[in-house]
Parts: sequence; C-alpha cells; structure tokens
Amino acid sequence: MTEQKTITFAIPCYNSAAYMDKCIESLLTCGDDIEIIIVNDGSTKDNTREKGDEWQARYPGIIRAIHKENGGHGSAVNTGLREATGRYYKVVDSDDWLDADAMQKVMAYLRRQCELEHPTDMVIGNYVYEKVCEGSQKVMGYRNVFPQEREFGWSEIGRFSQSQYLLMHSVIYRTELLRDIKLELPEHCFYVDNIFVYVPLPYVKTMYYMDVDMYRYFIGREDQSVNESVMMGRIDQQLRITKVMIDSHDIDTVQEKKLAQYMRNYLAMMMCICSVFLRLINDGESEVKRDEIWEYLKNARPATYERLRRMPLDFFVNLPGERGRKIGIAGYRLAQRIFKFN
Repeated sequence: MTEQKTITFAIPCYNSAAYMDKCIESLLTCGDDIEIIIVNDGSTKDNTREKGDEWQARYPGIIRAIHKENGGHGSAVNTGLREATGRYYKVVDSDDWLDADAMQKVMAYLRRQCELEHPTDMVIGNYVYEKVCEGSQKVMGYRNVFPQEREFGWSEIGRFSQSQYLLMHSVIYRTELLRDIKLELPEHCFYVDNIFVYVPLPYVKTMYYMDVDMYRYFIGREDQSVNESVMMGRIDQQLRITKVMIDSHDIDTVQEKKLAQYMRNYLAMMMCICSVFLRLINDGESEVKRDEIWEYLKNARPATYERLRRMPLDFFVNLPGERGRKIGIAGYRLAQRIFKFN
C-alpha cells in the first residue's frame, strides 16, 4: 500500500505554459512527501499539455498531469480534489507561487498533524499581493485575528478588519473534510474561490494560524478575473456565485457567533461587489439585476437581508437615484485606493 502523501497541491492550468514552471518549481521545494496534480483544463493555445507531461516524467512519484475537457477553474479544483491522495489539500493557481522559507514551517506542522488521529481541519497562512508591474507588494496577514502557535476554534478568534478575508490563497484544508461535505464548485464559472473559502467554514472545528507569508498572489495580467473591466464583463457569473453562497447556509443558524458574524460580513462584501459593478455598468438591465439579487437574498434569507441592508458597506453602495449611484462608486474608488485591490 502506498504511503499517504502529506499534502496535495492542485494546479488548475488553462493555457498556462508561459508561467506554470515557476509555480511548480516553488512547490517542489516542499519535499518528497507531497503530491502535485497539474490539471490541464482543456488548454488549446499553447503547450500546457506537453509541459504537464514533461513535469510528470521528471517527477513520477510526485507530479501527476491530468488532461480534461475545459470546465473552468471550479472544474479543475473539483478534479484535483477527487484525485488527491494527500492528507491536506491546497489549490495554487498556475500564475502564483509559494514561498520556500514559509513552506518549510508549514510543512513541518502538516507532517506532525499526519501522525495524529484528529489532525487540524484548516491551516492558515498569510498571502502577498505581488503587483509585479508596479514592483510593489502588500502582505495580507491575520495576526490581529487568530491566536498563534496553537490550535484554536471559532470562539477564540478576534475581529476581522474591513479588508480582511480568508481567501483560497491563505487556507489549507484537511482533504477528507472537503470530501465529507461533498464540496463541488460550479463549472464554467469564475469567482468559485469564494465558495471554496465560505461553504466549508461551519464544518471546520479546529484551526492553526502561522504568521508566515506563504502564498504569492500575482496581480497584473490584463485578462485576470479580478481586473475591473473583466469583472464587469462577467457580472452574471459573480451573481451566480453569490446566489450559491446565499443558498449554502442560513447564517442565523450558525452556532458560533464569531463565525456567523464573519460569514455575514463576507456575504455583505459579495453583495457590495455585485451592487458596485452593476452600478458601474449603468444601464437599464444592470439596475434590474441589482434589484433582483437583493430580492433573491430577501426571499431566501429574510433575516440576513435585513441585517445586510443596514450595514454601511451595502447601505452606501445602494443609495437610490443617480446621486446615490455616484456616491456608491466614489466610496468604492476610495476603498480601492486604500486597500489596493484589483
């Protein structure tokens, strides 16, 4: 029987030949007890497929290349999860990379957990916005939120700031936890990472935070999903993901109060993004869609709707009329400058 790997890294690849090597090389520094699954999601415009096969041939005990029809980022994450043999599971996008020094510490902890009957459900590290074109970095950490150097639960967490959220970049899940809850991300849709870091949370009972800059998040390509013009063009996918999140949990039934507040804030942020970008599009159809997403929340989760409508984040971006639209967009632009997102 093959010994279980400590962690599976899944790399969704779609026409990623220009940058996937750097990502894979950064993972290989983690040791021989890892599994790297390169999921070629129907690439046709470059030699991603051939590169995946070459990496598998060079590291047959570590790297597997899986070729599939195009199904989008979520489909690639699902494939990686189905195929994973690691005790832990982490998604690393093909244009990003992991920090070698930080991962030495992370891997040491994961290895210790693999010896236990009840390993930690979720391990958390910092991520870094790598704005390569600007030559700047911005570290997103959680030292104000989570205890350090010990396992903890939701009742022990601190308060997240307005710009602080758990992203796919910052989390490592226990593989069986994701399988037990039958996590399945939508196919042919962007922004599924929000589901990945939202839906499993009530099932996570134990966590461990390491104040290390683990994940390097590349920002700067014009076709990235977080690019503003791209997000406007994909607003229907943003709305779809938000509806999945609304349907996934009744936040008011979440027993851990601090977790419930975090999930409420996260959903408020998603509703804010929907509202802001629909107001940026600014046509008759977009205003109808803005009304519809709020009506969807009202019908599905009336108590959550009432809470979110009173929260400043969503109150100001939904002020009525043209003046209200301009105020909401101005607030978004200010937040954009302060927090330096997209």
